Amino acid sequence: MDSENRAASEQGPSVADVLEIPELVAGSPELVAGGRGLDRQIRWAHVVAGTGAIALLDGGELVLTTGAGWPREEGPLAELAAELVGSGPAAVVFELSRAFDVAPPALAAACDAAAIPLIVLHREVRFVQITQRVHQRVLATQNEALEARAEVHAMLTELGLNRSPVDFVIERLAETLGAPVVLEDSAGAVVAWASRDRDPERVLAAWGAPGPAGRSGGLAGPGGLAGPGGPGGLGGLDPGCDQVPVEAQGKRWGRLTALDGPPHPAGRRTVLELGAFALALGRLADPDGDQWLRDSSKRVFDALLSGRFRRDTELAAQLAAAGLPVEDRVLAGATLRGTGGFGSPGPLERALLETALRRAVAPEGRVLIAAAPDEGGGAGGSGSGSGPGSGADQHFSAVSPTLLVLLSFPRGDARLDPAESSAAIPPLAARLAKELDMLLPSTTPAAWRAHIGIGAPVRGVRGLITSLERVRAAGRLEPTAAIGRVTAQEAERQALAFLVRGLSAQPEVQEFATEALAPLVAHDAAAGPGHSGDLLLVLRSYLLFPTNRSRAAQHARLSRSVFYQRLALIEELLGADLADGPTIATLTVALLATA
Repeated sequence: MDSENRAASEQGPSVADVLEIPELVAGSPELVAGGRGLDRQIRWAHVVAGTGAIALLDGGELVLTTGAGWPREEGPLAELAAELVGSGPAAVVFELSRAFDVAPPALAAACDAAAIPLIVLHREVRFVQITQRVHQRVLATQNEALEARAEVHAMLTELGLNRSPVDFVIERLAETLGAPVVLEDSAGAVVAWASRDRDPERVLAAWGAPGPAGRSGGLAGPGGLAGPGGPGGLGGLDPGCDQVPVEAQGKRWGRLTALDGPPHPAGRRTVLELGAFALALGRLADPDGDQWLRDSSKRVFDALLSGRFRRDTELAAQLAAAGLPVEDRVLAGATLRGTGGFGSPGPLERALLETALRRAVAPEGRVLIAAAPDEGGGAGGSGSGSGPGSGADQHFSAVSPTLLVLLSFPRGDARLDPAESSAAIPPLAARLAKELDMLLPSTTPAAWRAHIGIGAPVRGVRGLITSLERVRAAGRLEPTAAIGRVTAQEAERQALAFLVRGLSAQPEVQEFATEALAPLVAHDAAAGPGHSGDLLLVLRSYLLFPTNRSRAAQHARLSRSVFYQRLALIEELLGADLADGPTIATLTVALLATA
Protein backbone atom coordinates (compact mmCIF):
# COMPACT_ATOMS: atom_id res chain seq x y z
CA MET A 1 0.00 0.00 0.00
CA ASP A 2 1.51 3.41 -0.99
CA SER A 3 1.87 6.17 1.57
CA GLU A 4 -1.12 8.14 0.30
CA ASN A 5 -3.52 5.19 0.48
CA ARG A 6 -2.05 4.10 3.82
CA ALA A 7 -2.74 7.55 5.25
CA ALA A 8 -6.28 7.42 3.90
CA SER A 9 -6.83 3.98 5.43
CA GLU A 10 -6.13 5.47 8.85
CA GLN A 11 -8.95 8.00 8.43
CA GLY A 12 -12.30 7.20 9.98
CA PRO A 13 -15.29 8.55 11.87
CA SER A 14 -14.83 9.70 15.44
CA VAL A 15 -16.14 7.81 18.43
CA ALA A 16 -18.68 10.60 18.95
CA ASP A 17 -19.93 10.09 15.37
CA VAL A 18 -20.35 6.35 15.85
CA LEU A 19 -22.32 6.81 19.08
CA GLU A 20 -25.08 8.34 16.94
CA ILE A 21 -25.68 5.36 14.62
CA PRO A 22 -29.12 3.79 15.18
CA GLU A 23 -27.78 0.26 15.74
CA LEU A 24 -25.72 1.49 18.69
CA VAL A 25 -28.37 3.83 20.03
CA ALA A 26 -30.73 0.83 20.21
CA GLY A 27 -28.50 -0.64 22.93
CA SER A 28 -29.06 2.34 25.30
CA PRO A 29 -25.34 3.30 25.33
CA GLU A 30 -23.80 4.92 28.39
CA LEU A 31 -20.35 6.51 28.45
CA VAL A 32 -18.82 5.36 31.75
CA ALA A 33 -15.13 6.22 31.25
CA GLY A 34 -12.64 7.92 28.88
CA GLY A 35 -14.83 10.85 27.89
CA ARG A 36 -11.74 12.82 26.87
CA GLY A 37 -11.25 10.50 23.90
CA LEU A 38 -14.54 10.99 22.06
CA ASP A 39 -12.70 12.60 19.15
CA ARG A 40 -10.52 9.50 18.60
CA GLN A 41 -10.80 8.15 15.07
CA ILE A 42 -12.10 4.64 14.39
CA ARG A 43 -10.44 2.84 11.53
CA TRP A 44 -12.26 -0.50 11.91
CA ALA A 45 -14.60 -2.51 14.17
CA HIS A 46 -13.65 -5.80 15.81
CA VAL A 47 -15.59 -8.25 17.99
CA VAL A 48 -13.58 -9.67 20.88
CA ALA A 49 -14.72 -12.96 22.40
CA GLY A 50 -12.64 -14.57 25.11
CA THR A 51 -9.11 -13.48 25.83
CA GLY A 52 -7.15 -14.72 22.83
CA ALA A 53 -8.63 -12.26 20.34
CA ILE A 54 -7.06 -9.31 22.13
CA ALA A 55 -3.68 -10.19 20.66
CA LEU A 56 -5.17 -9.75 17.17
CA LEU A 57 -5.93 -6.06 17.69
CA ASP A 58 -3.79 -3.60 15.73
CA GLY A 59 -4.91 -0.29 17.25
CA GLY A 60 -7.65 2.17 16.32
CA GLU A 61 -10.48 -0.40 16.36
CA LEU A 62 -13.92 -0.08 17.88
CA VAL A 63 -13.84 -3.12 20.15
CA LEU A 64 -17.20 -4.86 20.73
CA THR A 65 -17.40 -7.40 23.56
CA THR A 66 -19.66 -8.94 26.18
CA GLY A 67 -16.77 -10.07 28.38
CA ALA A 68 -17.69 -13.70 27.76
CA GLY A 69 -14.80 -15.96 28.72
CA TRP A 70 -13.07 -13.26 30.73
CA PRO A 71 -11.74 -14.07 34.21
CA ARG A 72 -13.74 -12.86 37.17
CA GLU A 73 -10.88 -12.60 39.65
CA GLU A 74 -9.63 -9.06 40.25
CA GLY A 75 -5.94 -9.68 39.44
CA PRO A 76 -6.32 -11.55 36.12
CA LEU A 77 -9.13 -9.17 35.08
CA ALA A 78 -6.90 -6.15 35.71
CA GLU A 79 -4.14 -7.76 33.59
CA LEU A 80 -6.58 -8.44 30.76
CA ALA A 81 -7.91 -4.85 30.92
CA ALA A 82 -4.36 -3.51 30.75
CA GLU A 83 -3.63 -5.73 27.73
CA LEU A 84 -6.78 -4.57 25.97
CA VAL A 85 -6.14 -0.89 26.59
CA GLY A 86 -2.47 -1.36 25.70
CA SER A 87 -3.45 -2.46 22.17
CA GLY A 88 -4.68 1.08 21.54
CA PRO A 89 -8.33 0.69 20.57
CA ALA A 90 -10.32 3.77 19.56
CA ALA A 91 -13.08 2.81 22.00
CA VAL A 92 -14.53 -0.20 23.83
CA VAL A 93 -18.24 -1.10 23.62
CA PHE A 94 -19.14 -3.42 26.48
CA GLU A 95 -22.57 -5.09 26.31
CA LEU A 96 -23.91 -6.12 29.73
CA SER A 97 -24.92 -9.74 29.85
CA ARG A 98 -24.95 -12.82 32.06
CA ALA A 99 -21.15 -12.64 32.09
CA PHE A 100 -21.05 -9.14 33.60
CA ASP A 101 -24.02 -7.10 34.80
CA VAL A 102 -21.78 -4.00 35.24
CA ALA A 103 -18.63 -2.90 33.50
CA PRO A 104 -15.56 -4.32 35.27
CA PRO A 105 -14.07 -1.56 37.45
CA ALA A 106 -10.54 -2.54 36.33
CA LEU A 107 -11.52 -1.98 32.70
CA ALA A 108 -13.19 1.35 33.48
CA ALA A 109 -10.12 2.55 35.37
CA ALA A 110 -7.72 1.50 32.60
CA CYS A 111 -9.85 3.15 29.87
CA ASP A 112 -10.24 6.37 31.80
CA ALA A 113 -6.50 6.61 32.45
CA ALA A 114 -5.78 6.20 28.72
CA ALA A 115 -8.66 8.49 27.57
CA ILE A 116 -10.22 5.55 25.68
CA PRO A 117 -14.03 5.79 25.76
CA LEU A 118 -15.75 2.87 27.46
CA ILE A 119 -19.38 2.62 26.34
CA VAL A 120 -21.73 0.27 28.18
CA LEU A 121 -24.78 -1.11 26.35
CA HIS A 122 -27.73 -1.80 28.62
CA ARG A 123 -29.72 -3.63 25.94
CA GLU A 124 -28.77 -6.52 23.74
CA VAL A 125 -27.87 -5.64 20.16
CA ARG A 126 -26.56 -7.46 17.11
CA PHE A 127 -22.84 -6.77 16.86
CA VAL A 128 -22.82 -7.70 13.18
CA GLN A 129 -25.13 -4.79 12.39
CA ILE A 130 -22.93 -2.39 14.31
CA THR A 131 -19.75 -3.60 12.61
CA GLN A 132 -21.40 -3.37 9.21
CA ARG A 133 -22.54 0.21 9.79
CA VAL A 134 -19.17 1.25 11.26
CA HIS A 135 -17.32 -0.25 8.31
CA GLN A 136 -19.57 1.67 5.92
CA ARG A 137 -18.78 4.86 7.79
CA VAL A 138 -15.06 4.08 7.78
CA LEU A 139 -14.97 3.37 4.05
CA ALA A 140 -17.01 6.49 3.28
CA THR A 141 -14.67 8.61 5.39
CA GLN A 142 -11.59 7.11 3.74
CA ASN A 143 -13.04 7.71 0.29
CA GLU A 144 -13.83 11.31 1.21
CA ALA A 145 -10.27 11.72 2.50
CA LEU A 146 -8.81 10.34 -0.73
CA GLU A 147 -10.97 12.65 -2.82
CA ALA A 148 -10.11 15.64 -0.64
CA ARG A 149 -6.41 14.77 -0.81
CA ALA A 150 -6.58 14.46 -4.58
CA GLU A 151 -8.27 17.85 -4.78
CA VAL A 152 -5.61 19.50 -2.61
CA HIS A 153 -2.84 17.77 -4.58
CA ALA A 154 -4.33 18.98 -7.88
CA MET A 155 -4.60 22.54 -6.56
CA LEU A 156 -0.99 22.63 -5.38
CA THR A 157 0.20 21.05 -8.64
CA GLU A 158 -1.53 23.82 -10.58
CA LEU A 159 0.06 26.43 -8.34
CA GLY A 160 3.46 24.88 -9.00
CA LEU A 161 2.93 24.80 -12.77
CA ASN A 162 1.80 28.43 -12.63
CA ARG A 163 4.93 29.33 -10.66
CA SER A 164 2.66 31.01 -8.13
CA PRO A 165 4.43 33.15 -5.52
CA VAL A 166 4.92 31.80 -2.03
CA ASP A 167 2.42 34.15 -0.40
CA PHE A 168 -0.30 33.03 -2.83
CA VAL A 169 0.40 29.37 -1.98
CA ILE A 170 0.12 30.16 1.74
CA GLU A 171 -3.16 32.00 1.15
CA ARG A 172 -4.61 28.97 -0.66
CA LEU A 173 -3.51 26.65 2.15
CA ALA A 174 -5.11 28.90 4.77
CA GLU A 175 -8.29 29.02 2.71
CA THR A 176 -8.31 25.23 2.33
CA LEU A 177 -7.79 24.59 6.03
CA GLY A 178 -9.98 27.41 7.25
CA ALA A 179 -7.20 28.36 9.66
CA PRO A 180 -4.20 30.73 9.76
CA VAL A 181 -1.07 29.32 8.08
CA VAL A 182 2.48 30.58 8.68
CA LEU A 183 5.66 29.77 6.75
CA GLU A 184 8.92 30.45 8.52
CA ASP A 185 12.48 30.03 7.31
CA SER A 186 15.24 28.02 8.98
CA ALA A 187 16.08 31.01 11.21
CA GLY A 188 12.51 31.20 12.50
CA ALA A 189 11.65 34.44 10.67
CA VAL A 190 8.23 34.54 9.05
CA VAL A 191 8.37 34.34 5.25
CA ALA A 192 4.63 34.49 4.58
CA TRP A 193 1.38 34.14 6.49
CA ALA A 194 -2.32 34.20 5.76
CA SER A 195 -5.47 34.39 7.83
CA ARG A 196 -9.10 35.24 7.19
CA ASP A 197 -9.15 37.98 9.81
CA ARG A 198 -5.72 39.28 8.74
CA ASP A 199 -4.82 40.00 12.34
CA PRO A 200 -1.02 39.81 12.65
CA GLU A 201 -1.07 40.44 16.38
CA ARG A 202 -3.02 37.24 16.92
CA VAL A 203 -1.50 35.06 14.21
CA LEU A 204 2.13 36.07 14.67
CA ALA A 205 2.18 36.41 18.44
CA ALA A 206 4.40 33.34 18.94
CA TRP A 207 6.88 34.49 16.30
CA GLY A 208 7.09 38.07 17.50
CA ALA A 209 7.85 37.07 21.09
CA PRO A 210 11.51 37.12 22.19
CA GLY A 211 13.18 33.95 21.00
CA PRO A 212 16.51 32.34 20.25
CA ALA A 213 19.28 34.36 18.74
CA GLY A 214 18.94 32.34 15.57
CA ARG A 215 15.76 34.20 14.68
CA SER A 216 17.68 36.91 12.90
CA GLY A 217 15.37 38.13 10.21
CA GLY A 218 17.85 37.34 7.50
CA LEU A 219 21.12 37.10 9.40
CA ALA A 220 21.86 33.72 7.94
CA GLY A 221 23.52 31.21 10.15
CA PRO A 222 23.87 27.49 10.59
CA GLY A 223 21.61 25.37 12.68
CA GLY A 224 18.14 23.94 12.65
CA LEU A 225 14.77 25.52 13.00
CA ALA A 226 14.62 28.10 15.74
CA GLY A 227 10.99 29.12 15.58
CA PRO A 228 8.46 29.20 18.39
CA GLY A 229 9.47 26.82 21.13
CA GLY A 230 12.83 25.96 19.56
CA PRO A 231 13.66 23.26 17.03
CA GLY A 232 10.76 20.98 16.29
CA GLY A 233 8.65 22.29 19.16
CA LEU A 234 5.25 23.88 19.47
CA GLY A 235 6.16 26.09 22.43
CA GLY A 236 4.19 29.33 22.44
CA LEU A 237 1.56 27.88 20.08
CA ASP A 238 -1.86 26.49 20.87
CA PRO A 239 -2.10 22.69 21.27
CA GLY A 240 -4.38 22.53 18.22
CA CYS A 241 -1.60 23.67 15.88
CA ASP A 242 0.06 21.41 13.32
CA GLN A 243 3.61 21.81 12.01
CA VAL A 244 5.57 20.12 9.23
CA PRO A 245 9.08 20.81 7.93
CA VAL A 246 9.71 22.14 4.44
CA GLU A 247 12.54 19.98 3.18
CA ALA A 248 13.81 18.00 0.19
CA GLN A 249 16.99 16.17 -0.79
CA GLY A 250 18.28 16.34 2.77
CA LYS A 251 17.90 20.13 2.98
CA ARG A 252 15.53 21.75 5.43
CA TRP A 253 14.52 25.31 4.57
CA GLY A 254 11.84 26.06 7.09
CA ARG A 255 8.59 25.03 8.69
CA LEU A 256 4.92 25.30 7.82
CA THR A 257 2.44 25.83 10.65
CA ALA A 258 -1.36 25.71 10.67
CA LEU A 259 -2.90 27.28 13.74
CA ASP A 260 -5.93 25.80 15.46
CA GLY A 261 -8.87 25.32 13.12
CA PRO A 262 -11.57 22.93 11.94
CA PRO A 263 -10.76 19.37 10.79
CA HIS A 264 -10.22 18.72 7.09
CA PRO A 265 -11.43 15.60 5.26
CA ALA A 266 -7.92 14.88 4.03
CA GLY A 267 -6.43 15.58 7.46
CA ARG A 268 -4.91 18.91 8.45
CA ARG A 269 -1.42 17.48 8.68
CA THR A 270 -1.76 15.82 5.27
CA VAL A 271 -2.75 19.14 3.68
CA LEU A 272 0.24 20.80 5.33
CA GLU A 273 2.57 18.04 4.12
CA LEU A 274 1.34 18.45 0.55
CA GLY A 275 1.82 22.21 0.85
CA ALA A 276 5.30 21.76 2.29
CA PHE A 277 6.22 19.47 -0.60
CA ALA A 278 5.04 22.06 -3.14
CA LEU A 279 7.03 24.79 -1.37
CA ALA A 280 10.11 22.58 -1.25
CA LEU A 281 9.89 22.00 -5.02
CA GLY A 282 9.66 25.75 -5.53
CA ARG A 283 12.67 26.26 -3.31
CA LEU A 284 14.67 23.71 -5.29
CA ALA A 285 13.85 25.68 -8.43
CA ASP A 286 15.14 28.92 -6.86
CA PRO A 287 18.65 29.34 -8.29
CA ASP A 288 19.59 32.14 -5.87
CA GLY A 289 18.21 30.43 -2.79
CA ASP A 290 17.18 33.73 -1.21
CA GLN A 291 13.77 34.38 -2.76
CA TRP A 292 12.00 33.60 0.52
CA LEU A 293 14.03 36.26 2.29
CA ARG A 294 13.26 38.87 -0.36
CA ASP A 295 9.58 38.00 -0.48
CA SER A 296 9.31 38.31 3.28
CA SER A 297 11.03 41.70 3.33
CA LYS A 298 8.99 42.98 0.39
CA ARG A 299 5.70 42.21 2.11
CA VAL A 300 6.79 44.03 5.27
CA PHE A 301 7.92 47.08 3.30
CA ASP A 302 4.67 47.07 1.31
CA ALA A 303 2.68 47.17 4.54
CA LEU A 304 4.88 49.89 6.01
CA LEU A 305 4.99 52.19 2.97
CA SER A 306 1.38 51.75 1.89
CA GLY A 307 -0.13 52.09 5.35
CA ARG A 308 -1.76 48.65 5.17
CA PHE A 309 -2.09 48.25 8.91
CA ARG A 310 -4.77 49.33 11.38
CA ARG A 311 -2.61 49.90 14.43
CA ASP A 312 1.05 50.42 15.18
CA THR A 313 1.02 47.17 17.12
CA GLU A 314 -0.05 45.28 13.98
CA LEU A 315 2.95 46.55 12.05
CA ALA A 316 5.23 45.94 15.03
CA ALA A 317 4.04 42.31 15.13
CA GLN A 318 4.83 41.84 11.43
CA LEU A 319 8.26 43.45 11.78
CA ALA A 320 9.13 41.32 14.81
CA ALA A 321 7.92 38.14 13.10
CA ALA A 322 10.05 38.96 10.05
CA GLY A 323 13.07 39.27 12.34
CA LEU A 324 13.20 43.01 13.07
CA PRO A 325 12.38 43.62 16.75
CA VAL A 326 11.18 47.13 17.59
CA GLU A 327 10.51 46.95 21.31
CA ASP A 328 13.20 48.76 23.34
CA ARG A 329 15.44 49.09 20.27
CA VAL A 330 17.02 51.93 18.28
CA LEU A 331 15.56 51.94 14.76
CA ALA A 332 16.31 53.71 11.49
CA GLY A 333 15.41 53.66 7.84
CA ALA A 334 18.21 53.66 5.29
CA THR A 335 18.94 53.36 1.59
CA LEU A 336 21.79 51.50 -0.08
CA ARG A 337 22.99 51.56 -3.67
CA GLY A 338 26.08 51.12 -5.77
CA THR A 339 27.54 54.04 -7.72
CA GLY A 340 30.19 54.38 -10.37
CA GLY A 341 29.36 51.26 -12.41
CA PHE A 342 29.88 47.76 -11.03
CA GLY A 343 30.82 46.14 -14.31
CA SER A 344 28.81 42.95 -13.64
CA PRO A 345 25.15 41.92 -13.85
CA GLY A 346 22.85 43.69 -11.37
CA PRO A 347 21.97 40.62 -9.26
CA LEU A 348 25.61 40.12 -8.26
CA GLU A 349 25.99 43.73 -7.18
CA ARG A 350 22.79 43.56 -5.15
CA ALA A 351 23.79 40.27 -3.54
CA LEU A 352 27.15 41.74 -2.48
CA LEU A 353 25.54 44.87 -1.05
CA GLU A 354 22.96 42.88 0.90
CA THR A 355 25.47 40.36 2.23
CA ALA A 356 27.91 43.06 3.31
CA LEU A 357 25.22 45.02 5.12
CA ARG A 358 23.89 41.93 6.92
CA ARG A 359 27.38 41.18 8.14
CA ALA A 360 27.91 44.80 9.13
CA VAL A 361 24.91 44.78 11.49
CA ALA A 362 25.63 41.33 12.95
CA PRO A 363 25.47 39.95 15.51
CA GLU A 364 23.43 42.28 17.71
CA GLY A 365 21.70 44.22 14.96
CA ARG A 366 18.85 43.15 12.73
CA VAL A 367 18.08 44.27 9.19
CA LEU A 368 15.38 43.95 6.55
CA ILE A 369 16.22 44.78 2.94
CA ALA A 370 14.02 45.17 -0.13
CA ALA A 371 14.27 46.79 -3.55
CA ALA A 372 12.62 50.20 -3.77
CA PRO A 373 9.11 49.85 -5.24
CA ASP A 374 9.94 52.42 -7.92
CA GLU A 375 12.98 54.05 -9.39
CA GLY A 376 11.26 57.12 -10.85
CA GLY A 377 13.04 60.45 -10.63
CA GLY A 378 11.54 63.76 -9.64
CA ALA A 379 11.33 65.65 -6.44
CA GLY A 380 11.17 63.46 -3.46
CA GLY A 381 11.72 60.34 -5.54
CA SER A 382 14.41 57.74 -5.22
CA GLY A 383 15.52 57.85 -8.83
CA SER A 384 18.91 58.69 -10.24
CA GLY A 385 18.19 62.40 -10.28
CA SER A 386 20.52 62.96 -13.21
CA GLY A 387 20.34 66.02 -15.39
CA PRO A 388 20.48 69.73 -14.71
CA GLY A 389 19.91 70.62 -11.12
CA SER A 390 20.69 67.12 -9.91
CA GLY A 391 22.64 66.45 -6.77
CA ALA A 392 24.03 63.36 -8.43
CA ASP A 393 26.25 65.12 -11.02
CA GLN A 394 29.19 63.25 -12.48
CA HIS A 395 30.13 61.70 -9.15
CA PHE A 396 27.01 59.51 -9.20
CA SER A 397 26.90 58.15 -12.73
CA ALA A 398 26.02 54.53 -13.43
CA VAL A 399 23.85 54.18 -10.33
CA SER A 400 22.38 50.81 -9.39
CA PRO A 401 18.80 50.35 -8.18
CA THR A 402 18.03 51.56 -4.68
CA LEU A 403 17.69 49.13 -1.80
CA LEU A 404 15.46 50.13 1.11
CA VAL A 405 16.68 49.14 4.55
CA LEU A 406 15.19 48.88 8.03
CA LEU A 407 17.69 48.73 10.89
CA SER A 408 17.24 47.66 14.51
CA PHE A 409 19.97 47.78 17.16
CA PRO A 410 20.07 47.43 20.93
CA ARG A 411 20.16 50.72 22.77
CA GLY A 412 23.70 51.91 23.24
CA ASP A 413 25.03 50.28 20.07
CA ALA A 414 27.39 52.85 18.54
CA ARG A 415 26.54 51.75 15.01
CA LEU A 416 23.21 53.54 15.24
CA ASP A 417 22.66 55.16 18.62
CA PRO A 418 23.84 58.78 18.25
CA ALA A 419 24.39 59.09 21.98
CA GLU A 420 27.18 56.52 21.75
CA SER A 421 29.14 57.81 18.76
CA SER A 422 30.52 61.16 17.64
CA ALA A 423 33.01 59.80 15.12
CA ALA A 424 33.47 61.60 11.80
CA ILE A 425 32.91 58.27 10.02
CA PRO A 426 29.60 56.60 10.89
CA PRO A 427 30.46 53.30 12.62
CA LEU A 428 27.94 51.45 10.45
CA ALA A 429 29.58 52.79 7.29
CA ALA A 430 32.99 51.76 8.60
CA ARG A 431 31.76 48.21 9.28
CA LEU A 432 30.14 48.09 5.84
CA ALA A 433 33.40 49.15 4.19
CA LYS A 434 35.28 46.42 6.06
CA GLU A 435 32.83 43.74 4.95
CA LEU A 436 32.89 44.93 1.35
CA ASP A 437 36.67 44.74 1.27
CA MET A 438 36.40 41.02 2.07
CA LEU A 439 33.61 40.35 -0.43
CA LEU A 440 34.31 42.39 -3.53
CA PRO A 441 36.04 40.61 -6.42
CA SER A 442 39.36 42.01 -7.55
CA THR A 443 37.80 42.92 -10.92
CA THR A 444 35.48 45.51 -9.36
CA PRO A 445 36.07 48.88 -11.08
CA ALA A 446 38.09 51.32 -8.98
CA ALA A 447 35.38 53.99 -9.25
CA TRP A 448 32.63 51.80 -7.78
CA ARG A 449 31.31 52.74 -4.34
CA ALA A 450 28.50 51.68 -2.06
CA HIS A 451 26.46 54.73 -1.03
CA ILE A 452 24.44 54.41 2.17
CA GLY A 453 21.92 56.96 3.36
CA ILE A 454 21.22 56.64 7.08
CA GLY A 455 17.96 58.09 8.40
CA ALA A 456 17.49 59.59 11.83
CA PRO A 457 17.67 57.05 14.69
CA VAL A 458 14.25 56.73 16.33
CA ARG A 459 12.14 54.70 18.74
CA GLY A 460 8.92 52.98 17.79
CA VAL A 461 7.08 52.09 14.60
CA ARG A 462 5.88 55.60 13.73
CA GLY A 463 9.37 56.97 14.04
CA LEU A 464 10.71 54.18 11.85
CA ILE A 465 8.21 55.00 9.10
CA THR A 466 9.21 58.67 9.21
CA SER A 467 12.92 57.82 9.20
CA LEU A 468 12.56 55.65 6.10
CA GLU A 469 10.31 58.08 4.24
CA ARG A 470 12.68 60.99 4.83
CA VAL A 471 15.78 59.12 3.74
CA ARG A 472 13.91 58.00 0.59
CA ALA A 473 12.78 61.54 -0.13
CA ALA A 474 16.30 62.85 0.36
CA GLY A 475 17.63 60.62 -2.41
CA ARG A 476 21.38 60.84 -2.92
CA LEU A 477 23.11 63.75 -1.26
CA GLU A 478 26.72 64.83 -1.20
CA PRO A 479 28.37 62.36 1.23
CA THR A 480 29.16 63.51 4.73
CA ALA A 481 31.83 60.83 5.04
CA ALA A 482 33.75 58.32 2.98
CA ILE A 483 35.78 55.28 3.96
CA GLY A 484 37.15 52.61 1.68
CA ARG A 485 34.49 51.64 -0.83
CA VAL A 486 31.68 53.35 1.09
CA THR A 487 30.26 56.85 0.99
CA ALA A 488 27.63 57.88 3.52
CA GLN A 489 25.04 60.55 4.09
CA GLU A 490 23.37 61.03 7.46
CA ALA A 491 20.10 62.66 8.41
CA GLU A 492 21.64 63.75 11.71
CA ARG A 493 24.35 65.75 9.92
CA GLN A 494 22.32 66.96 6.93
CA ALA A 495 19.15 68.12 8.64
CA LEU A 496 18.43 70.96 6.19
CA ALA A 497 18.86 68.74 3.13
CA PHE A 498 16.57 66.07 4.53
CA LEU A 499 13.97 68.68 5.51
CA VAL A 500 13.96 70.39 2.12
CA ARG A 501 13.88 67.12 0.18
CA GLY A 502 10.90 66.03 2.25
CA LEU A 503 9.03 69.22 1.31
CA SER A 504 10.20 69.44 -2.30
CA ALA A 505 7.13 67.70 -3.74
CA GLN A 506 4.88 70.58 -2.66
CA PRO A 507 3.99 72.94 -5.55
CA GLU A 508 4.97 76.04 -3.60
CA VAL A 509 8.47 74.72 -2.98
CA GLN A 510 8.89 73.68 -6.61
CA GLU A 511 7.75 77.12 -7.78
CA PHE A 512 10.20 78.79 -5.41
CA ALA A 513 13.12 76.65 -6.62
CA THR A 514 12.26 77.11 -10.29
CA GLU A 515 12.10 80.88 -10.01
CA ALA A 516 15.32 81.09 -8.02
CA LEU A 517 17.34 79.06 -10.52
CA ALA A 518 15.55 79.88 -13.79
CA PRO A 519 18.28 82.17 -15.23
CA LEU A 520 20.98 79.56 -14.64
CA VAL A 521 18.88 76.69 -16.02
CA ALA A 522 18.12 78.71 -19.16
CA HIS A 523 21.77 79.64 -19.64
CA ASP A 524 22.93 76.02 -19.22
CA ALA A 525 20.33 74.85 -21.73
CA ALA A 526 21.45 77.33 -24.39
CA ALA A 527 24.24 76.65 -26.86
CA GLY A 528 26.93 78.80 -28.35
CA PRO A 529 29.92 80.82 -27.18
CA GLY A 530 29.89 81.56 -23.46
CA HIS A 531 27.40 78.76 -22.67
CA SER A 532 29.40 76.07 -20.87
CA GLY A 533 26.35 74.30 -19.47
CA ASP A 534 27.92 73.91 -16.03
CA LEU A 535 26.66 76.89 -14.03
CA LEU A 536 24.47 74.76 -11.76
CA LEU A 537 27.40 72.46 -11.08
CA VAL A 538 29.62 75.44 -10.29
CA LEU A 539 26.99 76.92 -8.00
CA ARG A 540 26.59 73.60 -6.21
CA SER A 541 30.33 73.30 -5.60
CA TYR A 542 30.51 76.90 -4.39
CA LEU A 543 27.66 76.42 -1.92
CA LEU A 544 29.42 73.38 -0.48
CA PHE A 545 32.46 75.52 0.37
CA PRO A 546 31.28 79.17 0.37
CA THR A 547 34.23 80.30 2.50
CA ASN A 548 36.90 78.45 0.52
CA ARG A 549 36.65 79.17 -3.20
CA SER A 550 39.86 77.31 -3.98
CA ARG A 551 38.43 74.10 -2.54
CA ALA A 552 35.14 74.73 -4.32
CA ALA A 553 37.02 75.04 -7.61
CA GLN A 554 38.73 71.71 -6.96
CA HIS A 555 35.37 70.10 -6.28
CA ALA A 556 34.03 71.48 -9.58
CA ARG A 557 37.22 70.24 -11.30
CA LEU A 558 37.92 73.68 -12.77
CA SER A 559 40.91 75.99 -12.54
CA ARG A 560 40.48 78.83 -10.09
CA SER A 561 40.44 81.46 -12.81
CA VAL A 562 37.74 79.69 -14.81
CA PHE A 563 35.78 78.98 -11.62
CA TYR A 564 35.89 82.67 -10.62
CA GLN A 565 34.67 83.65 -14.09
CA ARG A 566 31.72 81.28 -13.74
CA LEU A 567 30.86 82.76 -10.33
CA ALA A 568 30.90 86.26 -11.75
CA LEU A 569 28.55 85.15 -14.53
CA ILE A 570 26.21 83.55 -12.00
CA GLU A 571 26.08 86.77 -9.97
CA GLU A 572 25.34 88.75 -13.13
CA LEU A 573 22.53 86.39 -14.25
CA LEU A 574 20.92 86.26 -10.81
CA GLY A 575 21.54 89.89 -9.93
CA ALA A 576 22.79 88.74 -6.56
CA ASP A 577 25.90 88.81 -4.41
CA LEU A 578 27.13 85.25 -3.70
CA ALA A 579 28.82 86.48 -0.54
CA ASP A 580 25.47 87.54 0.91
CA GLY A 581 24.15 85.18 3.62
CA PRO A 582 20.43 85.24 2.65
CA THR A 583 21.40 84.69 -1.00
CA ILE A 584 23.47 81.65 -0.06
CA ALA A 585 20.58 80.26 2.00
CA THR A 586 18.04 80.86 -0.78
CA LEU A 587 20.15 79.17 -3.46
CA THR A 588 21.05 76.28 -1.16
CA VAL A 589 17.36 75.52 -0.51
CA ALA A 590 16.52 75.89 -4.22
CA LEU A 591 19.23 73.45 -5.28
CA LEU A 592 18.21 70.93 -2.62
CA ALA A 593 14.56 71.13 -3.72
CA THR A 594 15.39 70.49 -7.39
CA ALA A 595 17.90 67.69 -6.85
